[in-house]
Amino acid sequence: MTHSYDIKLAAQMAEASYAGRANPSLATAIRHELNQDDVQAQFLKGDILLIPGSNSVADYLKFNLRVLNIGGKRYRLNDAHTETGASGTVWHQGFLRHAQMIYAWLEREKLRPKYIIGHSLGAAATQILVRTYGVPGIGFASPRPRRNRGAIKHSKLCLCINRDDDKVCDLPPSFFHMGHVHKARARRSVFGQDHSMKHYRKVVEEQQVAGVLGKRWPG
Repeated sequence: MTHSYDIKLAAQMAEASYAGRANPSLATAIRHELNQDDVQAQFLKGDILLIPGSNSVADYLKFNLRVLNIGGKRYRLNDAHTETGASGTVWHQGFLRHAQMIYAWLEREKLRPKYIIGHSLGAAATQILVRTYGVPGIGFASPRPRRNRGAIKHSKLCLCINRDDDKVCDLPPSFFHMGHVHKARARRSVFGQDHSMKHYRKVVEEQQVAGVLGKRWPG
């Protein structure tokens, strides 16, 4: 059975994921939490996997565009180094390493998600883990993790919601997104902050009121 989820609620949860248990709306819902080597994730009741990332352009430039240090290895977001994952898909190495750390944690805890939600770096991992588990997922402010374009197995289950004024979503330039990409045109651009989950939550509401974004995914 394919699970469907409220997109507006998913945006609210993605924003709350940065505070983890300190956020009252998540405190009682979190069953397991990962915080290791700069990788965070939360596994909620209902088997929902939440993956936060970098919540501002400044942080993204400082930690992700320059160098990703994952598992003691250094990766540049904009370089062309790739690696083939277990699925046979060629992914950007840094994003794949991030997703692999979450996957290893899930395996250790004997957890299997039914739905995946992520933002920024977490949205890159969401795309990879949707391919891995074959479950639906939504990535907000999603960078591009795939080396090749075109449909792959389970790609129809993945939705990337990207603001059209968020340049991070176009990186790395020689890579591609997985699944359906909804380019959201915001009523008002917020210079330097358009990548934050706060502004993504707002644009989701605007797009739904305008009737150009559905209420649930998969619809």
